[in-house]
Amino acid sequence: MTLPIAITQGDPAGIGPEIIVKAYRDAPDQTQGCFVVGDLATLRRAARVVAGDAVVLPVALLTDAQQALNVPPRCLPLLQIGLAGSFLAPSAPVPFGQLGAVAGRMAGDCVVWAANAALRGEVAALVTAPLNKAALSMAGAPHSAFAGHTEMLQALAASHTRQAIAQLPVRMMLANDELRVVLVSIHLSMRDALAAVTFDNVLQTLLITHHAIKAVLGRVPRIGVAGLNPHAGEGGLFGSEEQHIIAPAIAAARLQGLQVSDPLAPDTVFMRARSKGGQPGDFDVVLAMYHDQGLIPVKYLGIEKGVNVTLGLPLVRTSPDHGTAFDIAGTGQADASSLIEAIRVARQLSR
Repeated sequence: MTLPIAITQGDPAGIGPEIIVKAYRDAPDQTQGCFVVGDLATLRRAARVVAGDAVVLPVALLTDAQQALNVPPRCLPLLQIGLAGSFLAPSAPVPFGQLGAVAGRMAGDCVVWAANAALRGEVAALVTAPLNKAALSMAGAPHSAFAGHTEMLQALAASHTRQAIAQLPVRMMLANDELRVVLVSIHLSMRDALAAVTFDNVLQTLLITHHAIKAVLGRVPRIGVAGLNPHAGEGGLFGSEEQHIIAPAIAAARLQGLQVSDPLAPDTVFMRARSKGGQPGDFDVVLAMYHDQGLIPVKYLGIEKGVNVTLGLPLVRTSPDHGTAFDIAGTGQADASSLIEAIRVARQLSR
């Protein structure tokens, strides 16, 4: 590695700091060359929680991201962003499991610093531990303007490239070793998500998916498309969106050389795409029409294996496929598997 990978600590009241410590303890090969963007007191507390009666992993304070490349294994390299003036760290860590504006501001500030570092070309990739959307909203401006990581990163990237946000469309992909799913819309109410199923949005999502997955596979990907309605509308009996919106977008994508299926029944397309026992599925990725349609099958296969990848950004960003888990924060029970997988995928995508 010639550039380090930044890992944001997430909401300090949640499990983010703990799974980061576990990743450094359990996967030194994956975390080598990575560093944490966060708060010293918070990371040290997490290290004590994870260690229990064992040896506590030491924290190495960095003054520059590049120093992370030379930190020994099973040592926690930390860039305290408060030293750069991004936020004033509290005198003590915020309480575990409690929603708060301070925690939301700290989590948001870490993302802003790390994303800007990635956009400047100072880090190879960005891995984000979970933040809490309600805490982010409580944090006030500028963080309260964003529903989550994806929207924040899109705005930061658009500002960096001097574009309007609408000129930098992004999409969420959830993936594990069995299934990849890309969403037409992300954090919208069900009513708004249905309205977002337009010709332009479906075609744009197909194009973003095609270019991103082609870069990973080195060939044209096979894209399966989930219909919006039961049985993909059953020829118009259960809805006409497949006929009037989705199929025309597919036809336009095919004219540009994309390999895309017809709209398929959403209750079976994910099973058809699933890779099992070393055998690939019918599709390399599935296009889902809205958030829960796509995320339920991926998470059902095992939330500890899932990775969230933001497509369309001028930087590599991955994250674990779970939230802050306030109910178990501070207990040491949190599973770091998804974070470790997110780091592995970030390494792969940033080569």
